[in-house]
Amino acid sequence: MNKRSLAILAALGATTIYGLNHTIAKGVMPLYVKPFGFILLRVVGAAILFWSISGLGPKEKIERRDWGRILVCSILGMVINMLAFFKGLELSTPINSSVLVTITPIIVVVLSALFIKEKVTGQKALGILLGLVGALALILFGAEIRQDAPNIPLGNTLFIVNATCYGSYLIVIKKLLDKYHPFTLMKWLFTIGVLINLPITYGEFMEIQWAQLPMEVIGAIAFVVIGTTFLTYLFNVFALTQLRASTVSAFTYVQPLIGILFALFSGKDHLTSIKILAAAMVLLGVYLSSKRPKPSP
Repeated sequence: MNKRSLAILAALGATTIYGLNHTIAKGVMPLYVKPFGFILLRVVGAAILFWSISGLGPKEKIERRDWGRILVCSILGMVINMLAFFKGLELSTPINSSVLVTITPIIVVVLSALFIKEKVTGQKALGILLGLVGALALILFGAEIRQDAPNIPLGNTLFIVNATCYGSYLIVIKKLLDKYHPFTLMKWLFTIGVLINLPITYGEFMEIQWAQLPMEVIGAIAFVVIGTTFLTYLFNVFALTQLRASTVSAFTYVQPLIGILFALFSGKDHLTSIKILAAAMVLLGVYLSSKRPKPSP
C-alpha cells in the first residue's frame, strides 16, 4: 500500500474516532469530569505518549525562526480548539457538534483564499453561504429544553470557534510538516499546550473524584485521551504529510454520519426537523465549497 493510500486511511480513522467521541465524551461531562479538566487530561496524556514514541523518529532540533509558528499551531490546535469543543459539547448536543464540525472544510477554503490567495469560484462561494446559513440555523433555531444541554446556542457557537481554529491549525502546520517529522512536532506542540492550558484547566481537573469513577467512565476517559487526542492528531498529521489541508479537512464530512448514528443508537440524542434541515444545508455547502471544478476543455 502506498503512502497516499495510508494517508487516506489515517484521515478516515481519525474522523471515525472523532465521530464516536461526540457521544462518548458527552456521557462523562459534566457529572464526572468537567470540560476544562478533560482538556488537561488530554494534553498531558498526549504529551506523555508523543514523548514516549519520539525516539522512533529522527533526532531534530527546531530552528529558532520556527518557534513562533509552532506556538501559533499549539494555541490553535491544542488550546482554543480543544477548550471550545469540549465546553460546547457540555452546553449542546452530540448531533449538533457532529454537524457543526463539518464547517471546518469551509473555513479552510475561506482562510486559503485570504492567506494563500486560493481562487474562490461561484460554486465555492455558494457552498460557503449554504454552510454558514445551516450553521446559523442550528444556533438560532436549534434550541431545545434539555437537562444535559443547558445552553445550546452558546454551545453551537463554540463549535464554530472550534472548527475555525482547527481549520486554521491544518493550514498553519502544513509548512512545518514539510520540514520536521510529525513526532518532533507533536511532542513540542502538546508540551506547549500543557503549559498554556494548565492555568485555565487546573481548577476543574482538581475537582475530579478519581476514587468514585465507574469503570465505564475510566474507559471513556482513556478513549478520549488515547483515541480522540493521541491517535487522531497522529493520524491527521501523517495524512497532512501526503495530502493537502483541504483534502484532510474534507474527511470531516464522515463525522455527522458516524456521530449521528452513534448518538441515536446509544440513545444519547434524537433528530429534529431543524437538525435534519440544518445538517443537509451544512453538508451541501461543504460539498460545493470543496468540490474541485472540472478542468476546462
